[in-house]
Amino acid sequence: MHKKEMIAMLLAGGQGSRLGVLTEKVAKPAVAFGGKYRIIDFPLSNCINSGIDTVGVLTQYQPLRLNAHIGIGIPWDLDRNYGGVTVLPPHETIEGSDWYSGTANAICQNMEYMDEFDPEYVLILSGDHIYKMDYEVMLEYHKASNADFTIACMPVPMEEASRFGLAVTDGSGRITEFQEKPAEPKSNLASMGIYIFTYSELKKALMELKDQPGCDFGKHVIPYMKDSGKRIFAYEFNDYWKDVGTLSSYWQTNMELVDIVPNFNLYEEFWKIYTKNGRVEGQYLGENCEVSRSIIGAGCEIYGKVCGSVLSDSVTVEDGAEVIDSIVMSSVHIGRGARLYKCIISDNCQIGEGAVLGTGEYAESMYDKKVYCSDLVTIAENSVIPAGVTVGVNTAIIGVTTPEDYPDGRLPSGGFIVKEGGKS
Repeated sequence: MHKKEMIAMLLAGGQGSRLGVLTEKVAKPAVAFGGKYRIIDFPLSNCINSGIDTVGVLTQYQPLRLNAHIGIGIPWDLDRNYGGVTVLPPHETIEGSDWYSGTANAICQNMEYMDEFDPEYVLILSGDHIYKMDYEVMLEYHKASNADFTIACMPVPMEEASRFGLAVTDGSGRITEFQEKPAEPKSNLASMGIYIFTYSELKKALMELKDQPGCDFGKHVIPYMKDSGKRIFAYEFNDYWKDVGTLSSYWQTNMELVDIVPNFNLYEEFWKIYTKNGRVEGQYLGENCEVSRSIIGAGCEIYGKVCGSVLSDSVTVEDGAEVIDSIVMSSVHIGRGARLYKCIISDNCQIGEGAVLGTGEYAESMYDKKVYCSDLVTIAENSVIPAGVTVGVNTAIIGVTTPEDYPDGRLPSGGFIVKEGGKS
């Protein structure tokens, strides 16, 4: 078999705990995005658009839906006899079974897979970013710099720089120092977690560090490469890139898609975003409905008002209902006269007639302050909201709720309800 010049390893095992109830039952890369996509569609589409036809997808947390979505890779033209897409869950070896304990540890456990293709270069990607990038251009830069290791970096505003891992470079783009979330940033070049390694150098580093507990690229591999005097370069990327790791960034990034002139165009012919084709039937818009600045998925029925929102397939919005600035996933039924403001509603939910979601003043979350810290209403899949109740902002609901769960008919801002089947 001929060797591959570059293969990609896509880290998709993360739980995405900062997405709260959205990732109760599904890995973050499999969360819906933009009406008909899933987050992992973006790096997979980037791979095939960049001419990379061999991708190992490393899964771990709640992988079932992710595996079903990827299948044998047909939508991305990654169903190849040699190469293509391969799902790589943690596996048992003679030494016993071992969960992936860090980003570099996960790659290390799949050395055999990489060796099979004997690549010159390995591209390491994360499964939870929304962006378009030609990895071929980054590889050209890596080769031209005679680098052992290249990190994609994005300039960020200096006042935000201390939230990121930063690369300090000399005049040639070579990285002279790394700062991990520093109080006093010396640079505004933030690492995007996208790496190209010359494979022989990656292998050396992983073999050297394989006994490090929780071996991680940021904490272990980068410092090791730097201390060994390797040639590490920053590849500057100046286009659209979003980490959708928090509820507010996930909501914000979806909302940007419905701007009159979106920053991020999902429909460019020359750089398509591919996904598993679901249903293709049309939408039905009732004669009194109002729809503006929204993405409406296949099979939706709209009788009420939808504004500034992203709806996946098979959503029903009944007469007199309003959906404003919200994300609604597949097969959700919104009852007559219900009003939704700044909500994220997962698959297969029912919103009762006349319920009002997303109203009132902000209050700190009583559930999880780290995850719920914006004015959104977040509802887990298969949940039911009874008719006529009022739900405040910065709230979370899991499960089939009944009127008894809402004292005085309301869930105050910052509150939560977790019913059977949900985590308490």
